[in-house]
Amino acid sequence: MLRALGHRNYRLFFAGQSVSLIGTWLTRVATAWLVYRLTGSALLLGVIGFCGQIPTFLLGPFAGVLVDRWDRHRLLVVTQVLAMLQSLALALLALSGHIAVWHVAALSIFQGLINAFDMPARQSFVVEMVDDRADLPNAIALNSSMFNGARLLGPSVAGALIAAVGEGGCFLIDAVSYLAVIASLLAMRIVPRERTHRQQHVLTELKEGVLHAFHFPPIRSLLGLIAMVSLMGMPLTTLMPVMASQVLHGGPNTLGFLMAASGLGALSGALFLASRRSVRGLGGVIFTTTLLFGAGLLAFSLSRYLALSLLAMVVAGFGMMVTTASSNTVLQTIVEERMRGRVMSFYAMAFMGTAPFGSLMAGVLATHLGAPWTLTLCGAMCLLSAAWFRRKLPVLREHVRPIYQRLGIIPEVATGLDVAAERAGPRES
Repeated sequence: MLRALGHRNYRLFFAGQSVSLIGTWLTRVATAWLVYRLTGSALLLGVIGFCGQIPTFLLGPFAGVLVDRWDRHRLLVVTQVLAMLQSLALALLALSGHIAVWHVAALSIFQGLINAFDMPARQSFVVEMVDDRADLPNAIALNSSMFNGARLLGPSVAGALIAAVGEGGCFLIDAVSYLAVIASLLAMRIVPRERTHRQQHVLTELKEGVLHAFHFPPIRSLLGLIAMVSLMGMPLTTLMPVMASQVLHGGPNTLGFLMAASGLGALSGALFLASRRSVRGLGGVIFTTTLLFGAGLLAFSLSRYLALSLLAMVVAGFGMMVTTASSNTVLQTIVEERMRGRVMSFYAMAFMGTAPFGSLMAGVLATHLGAPWTLTLCGAMCLLSAAWFRRKLPVLREHVRPIYQRLGIIPEVATGLDVAAERAGPRES
């Protein structure tokens, strides 16, 4: 389960990022609580979420082209330094008592600009940190374990920290935590990538990336599913303060418990993926966990008891994490190296870029229908998305089979995304 940690650079990254991500989750909870405390508006919660994520949607494709051109290691150092400064600005404004919602919106846009480059660079950089490509799925699963371990720990203490030191104190802790990941990046020994293709105009390379991603059914279908899951799943995060305070009649501690429960489910999912030895059979896994995510959303929307809500959040967290990480693993496995940054930027667009529309949709629908009915609708849409993906699986297996055969993942019969076909009997290649 930990074989990717045998690579020195990845081990450094894992250690530094684990510390930094705890601070990131402190800021996420504190920001949501601050906005809701200042305004009491579900709509403004959606607007702030929109501001933080729309840059990824608008700049993602261009960022992917540049990530394929630039030194990813150096780019990550720059993005982490800028993110630290953003958290420090939030902390200074909050601690001085001068913070307003427009400050949060402006700094959220700034963080979104950083994320537009950071996310595809970080996803693409995993290949450079792990020397043995066979360990790539494990590294991606451990990334998810790290992210969701922080997601479990950060929100669980955020409620107590907000009560003790205020939102500004949480922002300051986050700013300091970035020093860990910056130090880990600077301590790495990176072999420069060999570039075998001549650079063309940015728009030409962008067009090439679009054609590669959206004309190949497995990539197109996985990106479509992630986009829908993110669009329908983001209202869960956006409306969490409303559900915690108005539906479950709690405070910041209740919000922290709910997010920690989601993190526990996600961490369990990440450990499940880390225990897998191959990418084979992930198609069936993606279908099942998308169903679980939709069911978790439905149960949470209907619950009026904290214990049941926490259980629903565990299920939803497990489903969301395994769906997104499994899709990431398949994409990273089948994509050409020269296209990796661009495809990962489309993944970032699907995962984070659609989220602002989900946040805005959550605010508008919750204002008219209420938070519970909004989440009920989102859960139902996730179930329909799972059914759509299940119908696509046979065709996706046919396209992925030769790639997996060439990589030696499936030396005899290939299923690509679903082991079930292999058990059904031999098929022509």
